[in-house]
Amino acid sequence: MRKVTQAEILDIAQYEKARPALRRRIIELKKLRRVPVGPLVTFVFENHDTVYFQIQEMMRAERIVHEQAIQHELDTYNQLLPEQNELAATMFIELQDATRIREGITRFHGINSGECVYLQVGTERVPGNFAVGQSDDQRISAVQYVRFGFSAAQRAAFCDGETPVKLVLQHPHYAFAASIAGEVRQELARDFADA
Repeated sequence: MRKVTQAEILDIAQYEKARPALRRRIIELKKLRRVPVGPLVTFVFENHDTVYFQIQEMMRAERIVHEQAIQHELDTYNQLLPEQNELAATMFIELQDATRIREGITRFHGINSGECVYLQVGTERVPGNFAVGQSDDQRISAVQYVRFGFSAAQRAAFCDGETPVKLVLQHPHYAFAASIAGEVRQELARDFADA
């Protein structure tokens, strides 16, 4: 997928003017790229536009203006984009009770593996490959970055719109699945064409 470049980035003053319209557009786009799986986990599948928005928002929040610092943000966030034959997502573990977050999050330890998180495309599993550094033996982050690498046949089955596709979480403390169909599936299939 096409990476976000410095040439696309608006300076903070320009972005402030463009932000309301861009924010509305990204909110609508993310509705087609968001897949809730059970009551506590949501995946947002990333593409060029979602990453572009995250970079601009980070620059705005952190008041980033120097080219070297902007390039660092580009390098960091562009890693979230899928490569050829991939879908890439940010997985959010959304715990509501602030007084029990530490206790609640530890129940998810080990979920960030391809054994627990995968796409089921017909009869085939496409395991999730998680970014390193988001957990260790003691802790797990509530935000995880995951890629799903497809074979040519799996990609074709995903894009055909006929083969059933589910996003599955199969963890001892959290076992849910969500169908990926309709407009969401059509939107995600575009990622293969854009890669």
